[in-house]
Amino acid sequence: MQHVPVMETEVIEGLSIKSDGCYVDGTYGRGGHSKAILRLLSTHGRLHVFDRDPQAISHARATWGTDERVHIHAQEFSTMADVLPAQCVDGVLLDLGVSSPQLDEAERGFSFMSDGPLDMRMNNHAGQTAAQLLATVSVGDLARVISRFGEDRFALKIAHAVDKARQQKNIERTSELAEIVAQAIPRRFHEIKKHPATRTFQAIRIWVNSELEQLTQGLSAAFTLLNPHGRLAVISFHSLEDRVVKNFMRDRSQDDPHFRGLPHIPESAKATAKLIGRAQKASDQEVAANPRSRSAVLRVMERLR
Repeated sequence: MQHVPVMETEVIEGLSIKSDGCYVDGTYGRGGHSKAILRLLSTHGRLHVFDRDPQAISHARATWGTDERVHIHAQEFSTMADVLPAQCVDGVLLDLGVSSPQLDEAERGFSFMSDGPLDMRMNNHAGQTAAQLLATVSVGDLARVISRFGEDRFALKIAHAVDKARQQKNIERTSELAEIVAQAIPRRFHEIKKHPATRTFQAIRIWVNSELEQLTQGLSAAFTLLNPHGRLAVISFHSLEDRVVKNFMRDRSQDDPHFRGLPHIPESAKATAKLIGRAQKASDQEVAANPRSRSAVLRVMERLR
């Protein structure tokens, strides 16, 4: 499937692009949102793109390597505050989850829709693969991973099924894991439009890539970089991500609760951001054209000081 940037119009409106501004695309992917931002930037504008996926970085360099407005960083978006100074950008975009190319390339191991090596690493040149982790993780820890990151009520049954299977041979293929999970979940609980392994694959991918830790660090880093009136736009694709984003934005858009009800609130205790509109979802037309946008939720906030 061709990579299509999710909620492109809503993202650009949310970021309120200034032609000579400085922006960060923290999750370059295949550059759909970056391209939309660059269309609105003058020769004085700047765009910093981050991605830990070597293939995404290769794409960025091939596409924008000669564009003086673009600065390419081959690293996780959680590190952006280590690269750029505080309050230096006018907007940050984080488009979370897995990109279409990652899902569609069987050798990356993200999807149960086609057979491939059980890898799942965003940076497939570093860290342990899903197969390596599954070979050594305890049943209890695996059940906790599937329960917490996949929110699957059959987490313990799935973990025991994985343990039983790996005693015969290592689980090294996506099709093997998908079949083990499908067999572990009673058939009467299989959902009509969702593969029974969906939650498990999500959980293991989040675990392999430390995605929630990356998100927590990345949100704080992004906020550090924002100028006053700079905006942070985040697209999430499942409830765990969205909960982290929602709480982060809510906490910064409220005065310190210790001063609630008092006639005077110190400046240091006042809200440091404001929410821009409500959470948005992809339109029916976009979902029809790009089914992967179905679960997307966009939230935007603006730094006040």
